[in-house]
Amino acid sequence: MQFSIETERLILRELRMSDLDGMFELDSDPEVHRYLGNKPVKIKEESQKIIESVISQYNQHNIGRWAAIEKSSGDFIGWSGLKLNTEDTMNGYSNFIDIGYRLIPRYWGKGYATESSFAALNYAFNSMKLKTVYGITEKENQASHNILLKVGLHYQEDFIYEKENLELRWYKIENK
Repeated sequence: MQFSIETERLILRELRMSDLDGMFELDSDPEVHRYLGNKPVKIKEESQKIIESVISQYNQHNIGRWAAIEKSSGDFIGWSGLKLNTEDTMNGYSNFIDIGYRLIPRYWGKGYATESSFAALNYAFNSMKLKTVYGITEKENQASHNILLKVGLHYQEDFIYEKENLELRWYKIENK
């Protein structure tokens, strides 16, 4: 999959094995995993498996999270975009598209998650012609809650994700 979207400050493109160092920096950071079940990766091979899984989703479903690259520096800052969730039932749903983002902490607070999320929703509704996109946050993650509301998702309800015993929030936006 060759894919690229440009926003004002970001390039969103397919994840590549060349992103391994950035993915490991991202997913080995305990602060990044504070609202993700507190399970940061310990070795690069775990990050490699994550990238391989996303590449597999590109190949199977023509969708998956995108690398977020800061235009001004060329730095990998994390990932953003859409995912077809097929692994788990969440809040009674399976086989749904969700929007998400995960950034290296030094890029937090700059509006990159919001900017990339607007681009992802535009792509979901205008290119993919999706009818609905969902979002999920950990209940205590107020920053992600605010971002999802800012980009137009509507909070639906809280639920328990029993597999991880996490209290999560469920969001939804429909294409008009």
